[in-house]
Amino acid sequence: MDKWKVYMEINQLLKQGFSKSKTAEKLGVSRSTLYRYIKRQPKDMGEWTESLLTRQKKLDPNKTLILNWLRKHPDMSASQVSDWLVEKYPSLHVGESTVRSYVQALRKDYDIPKETTKRSYEAVPEGPMGHQVQIDFGQASYEKARGGHIKLYFIAFVLSHSRYKYMYWLDRHFTTKDVIYAHELAFKWFEGVPDELVYDQDNLIVVSENGGDLILTEEFQSYKETMKLNLHVCRKADPESKGKIENVVGFIKKNFGKHRVFHTLDKWNEQSINWLNRTGNARLHNTIKKRPAEVFSLEKEHLRPIPNKEIVPYNVNTSIARSIRKDNTIRYLSNRYSLPLGSFHKYDEVFLTLTDEQVLIICCPDGELLAKHKLSIEKGKLVQERTHTRDRTKGIDAFLESVSRCFKNEALAETYLSQLRENYPRYIRDQLQIVSKVAKATTRDILDQALEECVKRKLFSATDFSDVVDYIKRQRLIPDTTTNQEGGNLSSPSKEHHWVMTTSSQKRDMDQYYAILEGELS
Repeated sequence: MDKWKVYMEINQLLKQGFSKSKTAEKLGVSRSTLYRYIKRQPKDMGEWTESLLTRQKKLDPNKTLILNWLRKHPDMSASQVSDWLVEKYPSLHVGESTVRSYVQALRKDYDIPKETTKRSYEAVPEGPMGHQVQIDFGQASYEKARGGHIKLYFIAFVLSHSRYKYMYWLDRHFTTKDVIYAHELAFKWFEGVPDELVYDQDNLIVVSENGGDLILTEEFQSYKETMKLNLHVCRKADPESKGKIENVVGFIKKNFGKHRVFHTLDKWNEQSINWLNRTGNARLHNTIKKRPAEVFSLEKEHLRPIPNKEIVPYNVNTSIARSIRKDNTIRYLSNRYSLPLGSFHKYDEVFLTLTDEQVLIICCPDGELLAKHKLSIEKGKLVQERTHTRDRTKGIDAFLESVSRCFKNEALAETYLSQLRENYPRYIRDQLQIVSKVAKATTRDILDQALEECVKRKLFSATDFSDVVDYIKRQRLIPDTTTNQEGGNLSSPSKEHHWVMTTSSQKRDMDQYYAILEGELS
């Protein structure tokens, strides 16, 4: 209701004999608001309401952007608007309540009702620190940056006590190997292993259930025994028993994923980690009224250490499928490991195996060994085999040596080419390529004669060398390409053209050119 209208009705009801409590109840305002209004004179109230219409709000500079988001996505929550603003403008500091009020006002002013869906969950008593983590899967379709849509799949983890979360995404259906790999990442993220893991009856983990007796998939059974995990699998059609992770899956879909544009899978996973640090684990949780990251700092002390300090999830006879990045590397436990050049174009995916000696073995789909790397215990490292870089057998030294062998006088050629290297350190490969190209189309006699002339006249440039070779060829009337690389006793340049080889151009002082430009000389 309009504030001026409320003010007038308050005064009218009070004049009619209504008590202040009844007046506030009748108009649907708080008593503190009523007391604040009745203290104002009509003139003051009019000036105040007028100022509200022109007062600049903190989010007004972002009004157009927020309106575009709400019009395009009417179901967008104020919480997601807040997250998107902070993601786009990291320096923007604004409270959630401020964003919520601003979004509500925009929805009302521009008639953008919110589309909502409701789902109920049964309350579950809080467990002790480090006791339980709940795990579930989710999937949704997202818009691609280059047009069209892509279906993405994720697995989410949440510690029941602190509500500290983790998620991992794929652009294809999960396999049991992928689920195991996601557990590795989650335990590394949590810096430990909880006492109990709560799952749905997913066929990647559970084969069947018989009166509470669970039969797990072979790979996950091996992983469970290796990591000494205690599993709790929910009954079918009983989502309330793992309501915390159900809420997390919904939160991830609505706040992180909804309306987000997909570029690459690596970028998407990177954005998800940033979202966890910025929003998922940093925002005040509505149930526990605390920030998950702050509670987790205490809860992680109650987690069981990861066995052997390194995650060895299952025996070495199993392997993990992994996509190859375009820079011919694969990601494993927050590090990058190199593959031979060309692997990205040759294989769609490779398979990883971790040995007891902490060696990561990478094989192609047919089982051929591609690479071996010692597992790094650090994060963000590039572990690269020297042979996986570009072919360096033709380094500068080898290239220089091969070019010098094109000359009869190799010693003089090495001296000349070394001077080229000194004069053009950044472009020596280009210089050598020019000399090499000329040498392949020229006899050795002409090459040596040109070499001697260049050394004599101090022409230490590959283009100068090429010009001298061309001049000698013209004087000898020899075609640009010859099949006789050894050459014969060819005649020397004619005497009438010898003056060209010995003539140098006239050099003038720059002052003379300045004088000409200024009109001092005709």
